[in-house]
Amino acid sequence: MTEDELLRRLARGEDSRQQFKRDVTNVDGLAAELAAFSNSGGGTLFLGVADDGSVAGLDAGAVRRLNQLLGNAASQHVRPPVHPLTENVQTAHGIVIVVSVPDGLAKPYVDHQGRIWVKQGADKRHVTAREEMQRMFQRAGLVYADVVPVAGTSVADVDDKAFHAYLSRRFGQGNEFAGQPLGQVLQNLGLGDGRELNLAGLMLFGRQPQRWRPAFAVKAVTFPGTALHDSRYLDSEDIDGTLLEQYQRSFAFIRRNLHHVQAGRGFNTPGQLEIPEQALEELLVNALIHRDYFTSASIRIMVFADRVEIISPGHLPDSLTTKEIRRGATNRRNPTLTEHAVHILPYRGLGTGIPRALQAWPEVELLDDVAANQFAVVIARPQPHTQVVAPPRIGSVTPQVTPQVTPQVTPQVTAEVRRLLATIRGEMKRSELQAALGLNDRKHFRDSYLRPALDRGLVEMTIPHKPLSSQQRYRLTAAGRALLDTLDKDLLNP
Repeated sequence: MTEDELLRRLARGEDSRQQFKRDVTNVDGLAAELAAFSNSGGGTLFLGVADDGSVAGLDAGAVRRLNQLLGNAASQHVRPPVHPLTENVQTAHGIVIVVSVPDGLAKPYVDHQGRIWVKQGADKRHVTAREEMQRMFQRAGLVYADVVPVAGTSVADVDDKAFHAYLSRRFGQGNEFAGQPLGQVLQNLGLGDGRELNLAGLMLFGRQPQRWRPAFAVKAVTFPGTALHDSRYLDSEDIDGTLLEQYQRSFAFIRRNLHHVQAGRGFNTPGQLEIPEQALEELLVNALIHRDYFTSASIRIMVFADRVEIISPGHLPDSLTTKEIRRGATNRRNPTLTEHAVHILPYRGLGTGIPRALQAWPEVELLDDVAANQFAVVIARPQPHTQVVAPPRIGSVTPQVTPQVTPQVTPQVTAEVRRLLATIRGEMKRSELQAALGLNDRKHFRDSYLRPALDRGLVEMTIPHKPLSSQQRYRLTAAGRALLDTLDKDLLNP
């Protein structure tokens, strides 16, 4: 790394991936920094740099001392040991030690006192919540939520008819488990310990699983518009039962709340679902199987006028990204559940579900929200072509449009929508609008700026039938232009 490259890195400031230290004297504090980086995807520690990013520099003696301190911290004060790489960069103010800490493969890493540290923004924090610790052990392959025993359950809570039908379907009528006690069969299949059911056994074959795990269900709602904050709804259902029952009822809920189209078929033939069933099937099954069962929250299905959202508790495990799962990469968060579900649900495994869904219906957005610990798929619904209204002629806006727009729209327009209207020039991409408004948070822009403007008919899409198209742009409608004119006049004539 050259001095210029170093200065460019430092100019970005501190964040979850880089930390500045002018000097270090406490080996335990240094060990905590190394553990936090190792537990949180890796990062870079700059020694000899002030908090504001200015280079303080180190002399040769300080470099020797810090390298020895770093070696002791990495090998003796972090368990398991970590293996950072160091590089000394000469600057005009002295040497800067650049310490690169890789993402750990043996999480969780703990300090000398057995505490788990993770990065939180530019700082670090001590992990104390049990669920968060469980997820870290899960990522390390040390424990899986689906094999945790469910206290209070027993073999009497198994649906015998469903379970034996599964055994016959998978292993044949004269299978090797015939004649064995039910508890022993469940234990042999990894669905219990002989006394209690584990989570996989409960969710696949239990009677009334929500008696013990009420959060492991599906909450489904259909809204008349495109806004989540709408107080009205068209349909709602709390869906419980085993995973098979949840799948069947969830799919039925989505089907009855989507349109059916003839698609060139005869008048008396049943219409096809507006979104291909294969895409919905794959995405729904993935949500049920791959959700984080260490998180006590329900799967949510929300049907809007322009999209369907399926939101699963738990962000993508390990270092998986949405780009990788689009290509078929996978991580079996619930391996026992997956092993049996492939014979119960329309699930094939092997990481092929997402690619198949995208092949059937490309208009799907994958959102991995680490901060909220959830993963969402946003499935665009096909929209009818919106009739573009020609802009009114000069001189006709004031008498014809303004009297209608001003009393109905102006009182409901937020400051964010006003800023958006004033920013749009011709046709602009989402990224261009965000940049012009100085907004980095895509979700905040969508929920507070774009969607309210679309809902009120002030802004429209250039490709309304493909809301998620990479070529999508946004422009003012006639009503939006009229409102903007009215607002401008209000400013000029207070």
